[in-house]
Amino acid sequence: MDLSFLKPLYSRPGPYASVYADLTRNTEDAGKATELRWRALRAELEAQGAPGPTLRAVARTVEEELELRRSEGLVIFAADGEVAWSERFEDAPRASLARVSPLPHVLPYLADRGERFPHLVAHVDRRGGEIDTFAPDGGHRHIDVPGDEEFPIRKVKKASDSDQSRLQRAAEEVWRSNAKKVGREIDKVARHTHAEAVLIAGDPRARTAVLEEISEGVREHTVEADRGNGLNGELSRILDLKSAERILTVAERFERELANGERAVAGLPATVEAARRGQIETLLLDHDPDSPARLWIGPQPGEISTSADELREMGVKDPQEDRADAALIRAVAATDGGLVVLPSDGPNASLGVGAVLRYSDPQTRHH
Repeated sequence: MDLSFLKPLYSRPGPYASVYADLTRNTEDAGKATELRWRALRAELEAQGAPGPTLRAVARTVEEELELRRSEGLVIFAADGEVAWSERFEDAPRASLARVSPLPHVLPYLADRGERFPHLVAHVDRRGGEIDTFAPDGGHRHIDVPGDEEFPIRKVKKASDSDQSRLQRAAEEVWRSNAKKVGREIDKVARHTHAEAVLIAGDPRARTAVLEEISEGVREHTVEADRGNGLNGELSRILDLKSAERILTVAERFERELANGERAVAGLPATVEAARRGQIETLLLDHDPDSPARLWIGPQPGEISTSADELREMGVKDPQEDRADAALIRAVAATDGGLVVLPSDGPNASLGVGAVLRYSDPQTRHH
């Protein structure tokens, strides 16, 4: 996933409060249980020395969410007395946690968020259609595409055979004309948004006409589905497949480049050096909540090292220690790099940390 969207998160001075709150309400006393879980998280923040203004900003956000009941899970990153980032989830986070640290603890959020792709869902019928586009940053746009003609849509019951045949042919021409208009709009919007998945649902005959108007480049990303309860499931399945494909593609490239001693590094020291040089195209990380790996950081994203003394030599007056994944993600986000969170059952599950590089450098090659 592209990490550049995180850049605004790092514009504030730390410390950061990171909160993953479980707001599920699936029992009779759900309200009380949810309140108790939040109190426990708040107590953890207080115990870790969260600054008062930052703690109050987090509390306001959580309490508003509890009152409005808009989600089952909430992720918050706050610093300098303000919530810098928050996002609601339909499900509870994998684990509730509260952490105060120099940098936001974003890896669990990114692992739950997963890969996001620009995609498009269209519903078509004989009168026209509607298109919904979804951007990786969560942006959503709805487009109505009314047909140019509405009559005759249906056959007239009381008519002679010849009239019935004529009306039927006219109706089919209208259906096809409306579907073609929708198809042309789908093609235009899909190309404009660079949609990597296009799901077309609705009337089967209208779908057929729509597909005839879609260019080959868009059609290769297009799947048909019946409109109904299974539509969301089909969309999830498609996006999950694309996510798995992307992870596999990056993992295979990483292995190939590493074997050739070219544009890849493995292990913490080499990856840190590459991050400091701005070489990282894609960072590969295990999602290990209990990882003991730590790095030293300065105020700037590129100020990152395995040694506090090295940072002092670079002119950093007060190096701070934090999780290695948090430090690396900040450094890679600052240079518009990407991230792949490795699945626990994948071929690189025990990698720990590595990176595919933008360019090779003898000083950061893996040996």
